[in-house]
Amino acid sequence: LLPQNRMSWDFFLPVCVGDLVKTGGINQYVVQDVVPPKQLPSHISKFKAALRSQGPLCILEHFDTGYSVLQHCNSVELTVKEDTLELLVQVVSGLAASLPTLLASTSVSAAERKEKLNAVKMSVFLLCKLTETLESYSCRQSIVTAPGKGKASGEGLLQWDSEREKVLQALVQLLQLDIRSLWNLSLVEEEFTSCVTCCCYKLLENPTISHVKSKPTRDCIIHLLGILIKKYSHLLGASVKVIQLLQHFEQLSSVFAQAVSVWSTEYGVRAIIGEVIREIGQKSSEELAREGSGVKAFAFFLSELSALVPDLMIPNISVLITHLEGESHTMRVAVCEVLGEILVHVLCGDRLDESGKADRDRFFDTLQEHLHDTHSHVRARVLQVYARIVNSKALPLCRYSEVMELAVGRLMDKSINVVKSAIQLLAAFIAHNPYSCKLSSADLKKPLEKEMAKLREMKEKLKGQEPGKNILNAIRLCIRAHTCFPESEMFASLSTLTTETLMDTLALIFKGKACDTAELSQNLPSTPQKEGEQQGEDGELKKQEMLVQYLRDTETFALQVERAISVINTMLYWKTTSVVQEAVQFCVTVCEFSVANSISGVRKMLPLVWSTDAAIKDAVVQAYRRLYLNPQGDTIRMKAQTLVDSLSELMVDASLGTIQCLEEIVSYLAEREVVLSNLDTLCSVAVGEKVTEDFLLARDTVITICSITDHVRQSKGAPFRLPQDHQLFTCLTQAIAEGVVMEDPYWQSFMEHAVRLIYFLAESPDQLCSRLLQRSARLLLDQILCQHALNHTSTSFSPAVSCVCLAQLLALCGCVAFWQVSHLERSVSAELRRRRGETEEREEKEKAPSSKAKSAMEEELGLIGASAEDTEAELIRKICETELLAEENLLCAFLPLLVKVCSSPGRYSHPQLTTAACLALSQYMMISPSVCEENIRLMFTVLERSAFPVVRANAIIALGDLTVRFPNILEPWTQNLYARLSDEVPSVRQTAVTVLTQLVLKDVLKVKGQVSEVAVLLIDPEPHITSLALNFFNELATKDNAIYNLLPDIISRLSDPERGMSSEDFNTIMKQLFSYITKERQTESLVEKLCQRFRTAKTERQWCDLATSLSLLSMCERGFKRLQECWECYSDKLTEPGVYQPLLNITAKLRRGAKPQFKAQIDEFEKRLTAVHTRGLENVESPEMDDENQKEGGSTDKTVMRTPLPAKGRPRTKRGQSRKSKKPVITFSSDEEEDEEGECCHCTVLVLCVECNS
Repeated sequence: LLPQNRMSWDFFLPVCVGDLVKTGGINQYVVQDVVPPKQLPSHISKFKAALRSQGPLCILEHFDTGYSVLQHCNSVELTVKEDTLELLVQVVSGLAASLPTLLASTSVSAAERKEKLNAVKMSVFLLCKLTETLESYSCRQSIVTAPGKGKASGEGLLQWDSEREKVLQALVQLLQLDIRSLWNLSLVEEEFTSCVTCCCYKLLENPTISHVKSKPTRDCIIHLLGILIKKYSHLLGASVKVIQLLQHFEQLSSVFAQAVSVWSTEYGVRAIIGEVIREIGQKSSEELAREGSGVKAFAFFLSELSALVPDLMIPNISVLITHLEGESHTMRVAVCEVLGEILVHVLCGDRLDESGKADRDRFFDTLQEHLHDTHSHVRARVLQVYARIVNSKALPLCRYSEVMELAVGRLMDKSINVVKSAIQLLAAFIAHNPYSCKLSSADLKKPLEKEMAKLREMKEKLKGQEPGKNILNAIRLCIRAHTCFPESEMFASLSTLTTETLMDTLALIFKGKACDTAELSQNLPSTPQKEGEQQGEDGELKKQEMLVQYLRDTETFALQVERAISVINTMLYWKTTSVVQEAVQFCVTVCEFSVANSISGVRKMLPLVWSTDAAIKDAVVQAYRRLYLNPQGDTIRMKAQTLVDSLSELMVDASLGTIQCLEEIVSYLAEREVVLSNLDTLCSVAVGEKVTEDFLLARDTVITICSITDHVRQSKGAPFRLPQDHQLFTCLTQAIAEGVVMEDPYWQSFMEHAVRLIYFLAESPDQLCSRLLQRSARLLLDQILCQHALNHTSTSFSPAVSCVCLAQLLALCGCVAFWQVSHLERSVSAELRRRRGETEEREEKEKAPSSKAKSAMEEELGLIGASAEDTEAELIRKICETELLAEENLLCAFLPLLVKVCSSPGRYSHPQLTTAACLALSQYMMISPSVCEENIRLMFTVLERSAFPVVRANAIIALGDLTVRFPNILEPWTQNLYARLSDEVPSVRQTAVTVLTQLVLKDVLKVKGQVSEVAVLLIDPEPHITSLALNFFNELATKDNAIYNLLPDIISRLSDPERGMSSEDFNTIMKQLFSYITKERQTESLVEKLCQRFRTAKTERQWCDLATSLSLLSMCERGFKRLQECWECYSDKLTEPGVYQPLLNITAKLRRGAKPQFKAQIDEFEKRLTAVHTRGLENVESPEMDDENQKEGGSTDKTVMRTPLPAKGRPRTKRGQSRKSKKPVITFSSDEEEDEEGECCHCTVLVLCVECNS
């Protein structure tokens, strides 16, 4: 088309882009020339020149150029598209700048208006379509190209993010003008609006539109759509499009929530909220329950929208309430959250009208109903909504008690998320409670009773004044009636009424004679003083009633809180980490508000500081930091003093376990530099001249200093050590040596930690400790010589003092020996590895490339490192074997003394001396295998024959350590360790089961039949020992088939007549052990093995035990089949009730829930059992056999209980007779035996607690 006749046509926006090249109607614009891609650059240049010369109306002549770029968008160069986009943005911006003058003018010709309209439609059409095309291309590029690679990471498409924003800004500038006047009758064609809105919605489909970086683009789109909705009749289209896009793009939930709130507030189109919510409300429950229905997007959209404009949600809430009865739990959650936002922001406070209060109560009732929703997610979110309401102080006081009761009930919920949300709500209740800062039902009881008594007195006092009150009210009513109706006939004769007749008139009124009421006088005597007194009394009564109600509510609330505390305290040891964390936070909150019994939870959480879960440990540490380690004060000194006071309060009446837990927390929070910078102060104050006066302070100081050593703080560089002549070691060695000849009960604990610190921190600690031993021995020898001299001049001589001092010297020797071995194997070995690593690294830098390749290959094959480590380990082993106890070494001098004390209990009967010698000897035995072999028999002799329980307990611990270090040497003595499980002293049994549990569970000892001795402890009279035994089997059950492999042997040993165990005890033990058998294959195998055992069992008691064991199995169809197959094994024993009844119990359990066919088999088997039991078999035992069995039973009763030998079947003979013939050994083979492990575990350090009485 030629420029001169360009206004003879109209531009119609096409449905499809390609329609513009087709022949149109009369005066309809048609694209004449689609420019080939190669010619487009030149045409673009002409377009630019025309724009500079003609302005934005040049689009009328160069529309075909823009259209050609649009058509060839996939093939043209990037610069062409960039230039075209820039030109179109300039055209639209130019139109936005020039149109205001035209629109304001009243004398605009139709041709000029038509020209501007065509320019607007052409430019907007090209800009929107090109934007959509480039957006699609950008999305494809972002998917194909990884982030950070190529042009898609930022350079491609002229920084499309910023260009896209320019496009939208240009459209906003144009459309916010009132360009509707360009159309006839101001009716904007729908195609124009759709062209712009389609572009906007296309941009919203970008996956990154909800990201923070896209906020400018997002805001432009929202405002552009807002203009179209307000000015261009896009309201219905927008509401439909919002629903459609939410169904397909879940990330648009927050975007559309923001958009709808902006449209309804800034643009005043409130109807958009009603339209969108109505669309969601009309969705059927079945449709929302389907996957892919967009229900998550709808739910999140509603939640976000209610948070932005809660007041505008109220008129439309009735549409959403219907979804609370629907199947979709997601929609139920969303509606509940909408209600919560309305209650927090709108229906809150005391200024609500009656309608608002009714809505508020209805919404609260709805929320409370869904605290019992069938879906756990709904219950959890409703609790969270309530927590938000409580935190916002929007919950009416009258509902506190009811909601609190429901929250406490939700603590028993099966869902972990619900329990966590309930704990959070209860914490919010306590933190924002309106009653009192200190909640204690006990403290509230007396004030409540006092105020209730006062209220009763006030009511009784006012009760007699009610007639007078009624009279006054009647008088007031009469006066008001006369004031309102003075001309009424009722008051016609008031002028003639005298004061004297007033009381008669009032009497007539109260007697009900209405005809006389006309005689009232207007001039009544006034009694303002009495009326004021009456009103004052009424006011006091109301205040008292309010006070009593307040105290009642407070007491109820306090009782509910105390109940919640008792429940939540039990959750501190749940296996779910998140629940434990919430419980810890709750305990902190209630403690801060001084709730009664709140300190119990704080103390109960303390052992959790040892938890292996880092999150739980950190929660406990932070809780104690918040409660006790958050000092208040203006100066550093005041803060330090506050901190010291808080820690001191924690230590008051604290148990040993509590102190250890607090030490762990403090060490977790302590900084190493604090100790290091105050080392001299610690030395002078705690281990200085007055150290002998307080060894406990010195011990704690040594423990503190230990925190700066490399053994606690792992270091990769050279080890941090202090010289031997440092003040710290001078003070420590002097205090240890002087303490040897003292009788301080805390010296030994101090000595153990001090020697440990010397080996951790001193240079050449072996030399330092050698001199320490010499000095200590010399001081003790001097004391003995001094006492010997006194013995000649005095008759009073106390050898006990020498025994205590000798015991302390021996304890020092053992401690030095132990830490010397540890020093060699840890510190020296680590230093050798470090130096080797430095040497290898230095040599590696000096090597030629060829040798480097060779060494790299050797290192890859593991030849270099392995051989070097083996050499170092052999060196350490040789030092321990040959040098530590060589004659020139001082440690060797004390070994004969230790052996002599341990081997002569009659001569050395002092308990502390015996205990110290036994412990020290065990520490010497840790040095080398040879020393261990030489003294192992003596150690076990002490274990079995020592008269002191503390010695036997310490011996068990020491032998446990030796078993870890030298398992092959200790393996033949395993039975002797198990024998201590039957020790007569509970403390020894407890120690034995603890040590054996560690050895078995760490695979140091192979699990064998001796475990039956641990099983016996399941019925120990001491509850804590029973608990330890139960824990042993619980842990053992986690190992594959461990208990299954042991069960036959355990049954064989426990049912042995020589043990003499009662049937009740046997049943109790077996019931616990069989609870670990859960696999069907294991049950089936055990059924067969136990049935075969009937053939070799000789006594009726053994038959009964086997039958009982069978009945304890969780038998299934396969196990029952195996029981039937083994009929011959036990059929001849069915005449015994103890065998028959357990088998009947098996059939009764199998019959529950059995299929008809299987039930018929069970019935047939039961009939067979009953028949045999009733009639007996033909081969029932003869009376002679019965007599023989009775004799055997009698001999069993006379047998002395003793530890059984390994299970061997043998005939019963009289004592003294030789037993030449032996029955075949009855054993139970297992098809799931575990392979033996021959690996030696590293030495573990156990702290040996020595209890001795001087």
